[in-house]
Amino acid sequence: MSIKRIIPCLDVKDGRVVKGVQFKGLRDAGDPVELALHYEAEGADELVFLDISATVEGRKTMRELVERIASKLNIPFIVGGGIHSLEDIAAILEAGASKVSINSAALRRPELIREASREFGSKKLVLAIDARWDEALEDWYVYTHGGQQRVEKTAVNWAREAEGLGAGEILLTSMDADGEKSGYNIPLTRQVAEAVEIPVIASGGAGSVEHFYPVLTEGKASAALAATIFHFKEVTIRQVKEDLQRKGVEVKWP
Repeated sequence: MSIKRIIPCLDVKDGRVVKGVQFKGLRDAGDPVELALHYEAEGADELVFLDISATVEGRKTMRELVERIASKLNIPFIVGGGIHSLEDIAAILEAGASKVSINSAALRRPELIREASREFGSKKLVLAIDARWDEALEDWYVYTHGGQQRVEKTAVNWAREAEGLGAGEILLTSMDADGEKSGYNIPLTRQVAEAVEIPVIASGGAGSVEHFYPVLTEGKASAALAATIFHFKEVTIRQVKEDLQRKGVEVKWP
C-alpha cells in the first residue's frame, strides 16, 4: 500500500477560515496563516486553501493571502477558488502554490484542463469535484458555484474525462457528507478511485479518528482531507496518523 496523506483544508471567506454543513451555516474557525503553520507543525502532508466565495462573487482568489501562507510553509500547498484561465493558474503558482485546483471553469470549458496540463504539467493540476447523490437517477452528480448549480455529469464520468484531458489528481467532495461528521462517503470515493488511475483525495464527512481508515482502504483514496475536526481541535493529525499506523496503513511523519 502506498503512503497515505492527511490533508487539512482551509475554506476561506473574507480572509478568515470558515466551516459549515453541506456548504451552509458557516462559522469562523480562525486565521488562515496561523492555522496553516499549526497544521504543518502537527504533521500535515499537504494543505488545501479554497477561496469558497470567489467563483460565486465573480472575483479572483485572494493572491496576497496565498503569498503570505506559501512564504511560511514547507509542505505542498494546493489553492483553489476563482481560477478561470491559464493566466489565473500562472498567477497562483507564482504566488507560491504547489498545485492549483480548478472546478467550475473546467466544467464550463474542459479544454482548460488539457491546456493547463501542457503548460504547467499535470502534477500541478487538481480537479475538484463536488458531488451529490440523485435519488431518482441513482448516481452522484456534479455541482459548481459552491454547491449551488448542478451539472449534467456524473462524478465518475467527469473524473474519467478529466483524467483523459490531463488532470493529475482529483479532489472529491461528497456534498451529502460535508460537515456532517458521520464519516466519508465510501461508495462514492471507491467508485471514482476505481474509475481513474490518478490519486483521489477524499473530502467531506470526517468526524472522528476512526473515519480515516475506511476511506483510505475500502474507499481506495490516496489521501483524506478534513476541516471541522481539525479546526476545532476535536482530533489532531498526529492522532489520525497514529491510529492509521496501528492498523497497518503507511503514513509519513514530519
